[in-house]
Amino acid sequence: MTRNLILASLASLTLAGCIDTTDNRELTGAALGAGAGLLGAAAFDANAGWTVLSTLAGAAAGTLIARNTRTDQCAYSNGDGTYRTVPC
Repeated sequence: MTRNLILASLASLTLAGCIDTTDNRELTGAALGAGAGLLGAAAFDANAGWTVLSTLAGAAAGTLIARNTRTDQCAYSNGDGTYRTVPC
C-alpha cells in the first residue's frame, strides 16, 4: 500500500511540473504540496486519517505559496484572528 502511494505521488509530481504556466501555478503548487504531504505521511507510516490530513494540508500550503509568489503578497497575522496583506 505504501509503495503504491509513493509511486502515485511521484507520478503526480512529475506531471505537475509539466503544467507550470502562469495560469496553472496554483494548481501546480497544490499538486506538489499534496505530493509532499503524501510522501511525508508514507515516510512516517501514518494511518489513513493522518495521510488524508497531511495530503490536504500540503495541498493548501502549496496553493498559498504559489499564490504568494504570483502576486508578491503575503498574509501576516495581527494576533487577533485577522490578517493583513503586504508585499512579501
